[in-house]
Parts: sequence; structure tokens; C-alpha cells
Amino acid sequence: MKFSSTTKGATVFFLPIAILILSGSINSKVSAQTPPHINVSASVSSNKVNRGRSVRATVTMDIPGGYHVNSNRPLEKFLIPTTLKVDAPDGIRVGPIAYPRAVLRKFKFSKSNVSVYEGRAIMRFTVTIPPGTSTGSKEVKLNVRYQSCNDEVCFPPQTKELSLWLNVE
Repeated sequence: MKFSSTTKGATVFFLPIAILILSGSINSKVSAQTPPHINVSASVSSNKVNRGRSVRATVTMDIPGGYHVNSNRPLEKFLIPTTLKVDAPDGIRVGPIAYPRAVLRKFKFSKSNVSVYEGRAIMRFTVTIPPGTSTGSKEVKLNVRYQSCNDEVCFPPQTKELSLWLNVE
């Protein structure tokens, strides 16, 4: 097939415009599928702790409507669980983490139920200060990893780093 010079010129002119239009529509679809802003916060029942005593600590995830995060025990191996890692200073003991009860849901992307957290998810644990611990301010570092999803897609995992400060007396 032979093209005239005007056909070649039109192709050269319209091809970049078509690429720009297509890339604009692709970008609008990608930006419509952005991960939600999940607020993750931490607190202790009392920031002043006597040596030889314990305090309760919580990590709260506020998940916007229409989104969820995988539970700490997802039902499928390929789903990334919500995890909380606690790094306390030497000598300070951290109790086991109690994760919230998961909800089972079926989504467009899943053939079977998915174990998720929705709305507000609260993880709890205790921090025990041994009697011989020095007084002063102590930092407990927290690392929360989760994968958020909506009804159609799961987003890449995210990690939030937080700190709890304890005043040991």
C-alpha cells in the first residue's frame, strides 16, 4: 500500500495528539484508584508508669468507608496481613498483641470470603516496666504494616511508624 505525502503528514500530525489523549485517559483511571488515607494512631492508658507496673497500649486504625484492610490472618496466602511490631527499650516487656475480630466479606476481586477490618480497628497490648528500670522518658517504637483495598482492587502495602512515650517514675 502506498501513502501520499499528505497521508504521511496527517499521520505524523495526528499520532502525537492521539497518544496525548490516550495517556490522559489512562492517567485519570490511575488517579481514580489511589489508596485511602488511613489514620493510624497510638496511645497508652497513662503516660506515667511506676516501676513494677503495667500500662495498656492501643494502636487504632481509622479506615474510611468503602475501604478495608486485610486482617492479621488473611484467608488467602497472597494477601498481606496487618501486623504490629513493638520495639521496646531493654528490660521493658511487651505482652501479646490482641488484634480485633475480623469481618468476612466477599468482593468483586475475590472468589471466596476475605478476612478484613473495616471502620475502626484497634490493636491492644500491655507494656510492663520491671522494678529495676531507670526512671525517665522511654520510647516504645511501633511499626504497623497493612494492605488496604476497595471493592475492586488492593493497593501496595504501607508501613506506618509511630512512637509511644512512657514516663517511668
